[in-house]
This record gives sequence, C-alpha cells and structure tokens, in this order.
Amino acid sequence: MTKINWNNNPEITDDLVKEHGLSVDEHKLMIKILGRKPTLTELGIFSVMWSEHCSYKSSKLHLKTLPTEAPWVIHGPGENAGVIDIGDNQAAIFKMESHNHPSYIEPYQGAATGVGGILRDVFTMGARPIANMNALRFGSPEHPKTRHLLSGVVEGIGGYGNCVGVPTIGGETNFHPSYNGNILVNAMAVGLADQDKIFLSAAAGVGNPVIYVGSKTGRDGIHGATMASAEFTEDNEEKRPTVQVGDPFTEKLLIEACIELMSTDMVVAIQDMGAAGLTSSSVEMASGGGVGFTINLDNVPQREENMTPYEMMLSESQERMLVVLKPDRVGEAEAIFKKWDLDFAVIGEITETGNLTLLFEGKTVADIPTQPLADNSPEYDRPWIKTEIQPTIDAFDIPIPIDFRDTLLKMINSSDLSSREWIWQQYDHQVMADTIQIPGGDAAVVRVHGTNKALAISTDCTPRYCYADPFEGGKQAVAETWRNLTSVGAQPLAITDCLNFGNPERPDIMGQFVGAIEGIREACTVLDYPVISGNVSLYNETNGTGIHPTPAIGGVGLLKDSSKMITIAPKNEGDVIMLIGECTGHLGCSLYLNIIEGREEGAPPPVDLTLERKNGDFVRTQIQKRIITACHDVSDGGLFVTLSEMAMASGHGMEITINNGDIPIHAYGFGEDQARYVISVSPDNVKGIITAARDANVAIKNLGIVQGNTVNIKNTFTITLNELLDAHSTWMPKYMSNKD
Repeated sequence: MTKINWNNNPEITDDLVKEHGLSVDEHKLMIKILGRKPTLTELGIFSVMWSEHCSYKSSKLHLKTLPTEAPWVIHGPGENAGVIDIGDNQAAIFKMESHNHPSYIEPYQGAATGVGGILRDVFTMGARPIANMNALRFGSPEHPKTRHLLSGVVEGIGGYGNCVGVPTIGGETNFHPSYNGNILVNAMAVGLADQDKIFLSAAAGVGNPVIYVGSKTGRDGIHGATMASAEFTEDNEEKRPTVQVGDPFTEKLLIEACIELMSTDMVVAIQDMGAAGLTSSSVEMASGGGVGFTINLDNVPQREENMTPYEMMLSESQERMLVVLKPDRVGEAEAIFKKWDLDFAVIGEITETGNLTLLFEGKTVADIPTQPLADNSPEYDRPWIKTEIQPTIDAFDIPIPIDFRDTLLKMINSSDLSSREWIWQQYDHQVMADTIQIPGGDAAVVRVHGTNKALAISTDCTPRYCYADPFEGGKQAVAETWRNLTSVGAQPLAITDCLNFGNPERPDIMGQFVGAIEGIREACTVLDYPVISGNVSLYNETNGTGIHPTPAIGGVGLLKDSSKMITIAPKNEGDVIMLIGECTGHLGCSLYLNIIEGREEGAPPPVDLTLERKNGDFVRTQIQKRIITACHDVSDGGLFVTLSEMAMASGHGMEITINNGDIPIHAYGFGEDQARYVISVSPDNVKGIITAARDANVAIKNLGIVQGNTVNIKNTFTITLNELLDAHSTWMPKYMSNKD
C-alpha cells in the first residue's frame, strides 16, 4: 500500500480506494452515501466494513437460501454465534471462523488469534466456552513450507487454547498441493449458557455509555480484514504487520470478567472487537439497534504513542470488547474489570443520529451512517459457471492390487490416513475435566457439566469431492458430520460452516461456491440439520491458483444420557461385526485411487440423503437402546480402513468374511460409498438387530467377529495389530522430525 502520512488528510483518489480493496463503483457509492468525499479515516472504515471478510458481498445472496430455522434454534445467523436449545433452560452456543491468511503469513500468531477470536464470539453472548475444535488444511508434505506451517499452527492453537483453559477436543488435518500457497486454519468454539441469560449485540438507549474493555489498542492487525479479502501474491512478507498478536492470559481474564459482568443486570449490549476491531464492533452494535454512536478516540486505551484515528479504528489488537451499559452502573462495572486487571474506559455514548461519529483532539474526523456500512453494504450476483461433472469411474478399469496387505499398510501410513496423535497430544483436551471422548474417534464429546447430558462435536469436509462436484461435495460434508455425531449416539441438531474458496470474481470459482451452497442446503433440509452460524473466506489463492473448494462443516449434537455414548472401539472378544448400508464399490475420487494409483479423478460417490437419514436414524436408535457397542462411519479409505481403525482403537483383532458378489474386491474394500456404518453387537443381540433392520428397510450384513490380534480378511490378507499400529502411528512423527 502507498506510504501515507496518516496525520494529514490526503486526497481520496480512485487509486487510493483501490489500494484499500474497494472498486471505483464502490467509491462512487461512498460519496453518494456521505454526500461528499470521505476523509481518510472514513475510507478506512468503509474499506474494512465493505471488505469481503466483513460484508459477504459476493456470498450473501446465496447464503440467504440456507435453512436456518428449527424448533430448537434460538438464534440463527446474524449474531456473534448461533444458539440452540439443549433442554433444561440450557443452550449451546457455537461458531466456526477462518484465520487463513494470517496463519500463512505468521503461523503461530495467526492460529493463536484465530482461537482467541472464536472464543470471544462465544463468550460475548454470555456463554462459558467449553470446547475448541479446528479444521486445518496444509499443502503437500513435500512442499518446503508445509512442515514449518504445520508446526507453527499447531503450536499456536495449543499455546492459546491450553493457556486460556478451554480444551481442544478434536478436529481434522489434511494435506493437498492446492493449499501450498494458502493454508486453511478454521477454528470452532462451543459454549454453554442459560437460555434466559443470552446477550445480544444490538445497542439501545439514547445516552447510554459505550465502554471499551480488555487490552490496549496497538498497531497490530491494521487492515487484517482487508488482507483476508484479497488473494496472495509474492509480497506476502509485507503483510506481516496485518497479523494480530494474541495474549491468552489476558483472554482468560477477559472471559472471567465478562461472565461476572453478565451475571448482573447492567449490560444492555456487548460485542467483541474481531475483524475490523473498533470499527466493526461499533458499527454492528449501532446499526443492529438502529441508533448512532459518538466515540471520543482520545479516550481509547492505547499502548503505542501518537496513534491516529485511522489506526485506532482499524487496529485488530486482540482481547478487546465493546459494551453498552446502563448509565447508573458504570462504577460497578469498572470495579469488576479493574479487579481482573483489565482496561476500562468510557469512550462514547449512544445517539439518535444513526451515525458513527468520531471525535479526535476536539475535531470530528468521521461521521458515517451505520446502516449502509453494515446492513446495506454492496451485494453482488457474481457471474458463475457450473462445474463440469466428471465421469464415473468403473472399478473394473482400476487394477486390483497384487498384495492387499502392503496396499492397506501404505494407505494408513500415508499423510491422508495416518494418526494425528502428534497434533492432538499438544492440545490440552482434558482441562475442565468434562471431555469424555478424546480426539481420534468419529466425534468429540464433552459433558454438560453438572448434568447427564453431553454435546458431540465434529468438523468435516472432503475437498477432493467438492473439487470434482461441488454439489455432491457440499452434501457429503454435511452428511459426514451428521454420521459422525450419530456414530457416538448423539442426535445431530445444527451446523456452523466455514466456506473456504478462491477468487469469486472468477466464474468457475463462483460456480464452485454456488454448487456447494446448493448441496449444503439440500443436505441440511433433508437431515433437519439447520445452519445457525458461519463464516465465508474467499480469495484463498496465490498468483491466480485457487485452493480446492473447502466448505468445512462443524456439527453439534446432543446426548441426553452421556452414559449411552459409544466409541469406535469394540469392547469384547466374540462381539459380532456388522455393516449397515450398501456397498457399490465407488472408487472415483477415493483415497485408494489417489494413494495407490496416483490419480485424483472421477466423480465422487453420490450422496443419497434419504438413505443417510434412514440408516443414521436406525443406528442412533440402536445405540440408545444399548444394542450397538461400537460404531464407526465408513468414509476415507473405505471398509478395510474402517475395520483397521476399529481394531487399532480396541486392541482386538477381527476375523472378517467378505461376500463381495460381483463387485471387485478392491472396490468393495476401499470404495467410499456413503451412508454406511460398521457396528459391533454382542452375539445375543445379532438376531434382534437384523430383524429391526429389516423392519426399517435398512441394509445390514454380518461381517465377522472380534477375535485375536490380527485383522484377517479371509482369502484376502492378514495383518497383525502391531503392524497396523506401527504403520499408522509413524508417518507424522517422522515427518515432523524431518526424517525421510
């Protein structure tokens, strides 16, 4: 960006507007709204509020089509996070957001502040955060930056989450060359609150004081939202100052202070200072309540000298909140924040003007209507072209491996399927002592403290499916989280999304986005699984090369009785292993095709949502009846990988007989057909569950029994558990220790 003397008021030219990430037409709209040319501070405010990251100007037309309502949804999109009813006057509050560009530039701080930001979205609504999740995508393991980025991101997530005292209980990590120049760091947080103590952001009450609390404002993070709304080029290092710096210890103090404040009746509205900092928080609070704010920037706590209005309004310094209080309670509130050693400053008041009016050194430096900034920002119907659907690959055209044993070992030792224990061991997943299913299963589970209930949480997406067919990929991402929650016995209730795509100004990329939205919409509708919050991250590309479309989905479900939760690990020798769902042997877009044949092509497996619902509802019912003792959904790598993962988790082998009929054995074993689960049941319950499945018109097949210390697929291969565990556990530690 051009070097500007921020203390002066330079001429606002089209070139300067473009450097702020806005178009010439948007410059004209600015002038029309103001009735004059903007000041530099006003240009900065418009640039961040109308950035893709804050305004969703390329996506909101399509986001409006998503289903967002259900009887159990208390607050859907539009608040800091979504809220669902979990019974007994309790609510679960959750959201997922991206911190992609900052994490590529500065992986530790980028990931750390991503965690801090999503935690604030949750506790600003009155919830105590109880769990962190993440969805991470890195470039090819061979890329020279991947190891450094992975190390920094994991350290940042652990460093912040561990220090702030909120457990990181699960997530996913994948590698693909499309992320070589633009990694994805998506952070999710879940909190709990009483339904009658949920706080919203809409300001109210002319004359009420506007309070700044938390850390002091510095120059870190200026134009972070604008940077997150543009693709990368060779000058990424120059963007390092736009990455925020986090302090988890201050965040912990802020959580406790805000929860104490919200236990009183003095709060009118509250909002965290996230992307675009003081600008977004003040504009969103004022526009949400249909009021104006007058802010005296001289009163903003600052940790650096000679900060200008432009810098203060655009700073994304972390651990800060904006609060509207009842006027007679300011002293009480100040005492709370002083006790927690946090800054507290009255910086303004609510007005009836509908404008954001900024004062600095006795002068008005900005005066902008808030409604056009927040609610009436530009909305674009970008041109798009439908993704060309790939042909379905015939399994008979894919060679059958000579040695199935070596094939399976190669797959589970790959970067795609190897254990992520090296990652999650760095996270404190047991702090707060309510985690009852640790990372490594289908879904993480955390107890609702003081009750018998538990929340199950899963993050999922299969970008290779989305690249081949965004519609089917979008459906599958939703269905995968639904299966994962079902697999532990939870009733799926709602999702949050984090939609990561390339440059929306390219019709092919916009077509990927539209297709994925259509798939998500259909899946959420059929599965009765609404979208209650989310985030869109566009311009994820470098020098014109976009990432694979990655609509990451975070799902949350409820276990009314946590004692009925199950894992992927069969418990007892002699238990019977069964398959729910039909096999067709779909190898297109499969990991088998990629890892063994070196091909990433073909149509992804189709997702029959009616079948997903029928099979999932059946499985969940049998879990709740305590008929099923272990369950694992069949996904990446297919049936043979699923069986191996269950055996490794349990420490028990399996004797399996495959009746593949006219389906090639490699397609039957490694195909990634959807709507399937592998379950274990006691011998006494086999007859009953077969009868129940047939009554429900659900396909069920007896595969074998839990026995011994090998996975023996009769007439195909035998592998010892030790061989499986060694192959599965070694790839990532070796990779991160820089050993070939």
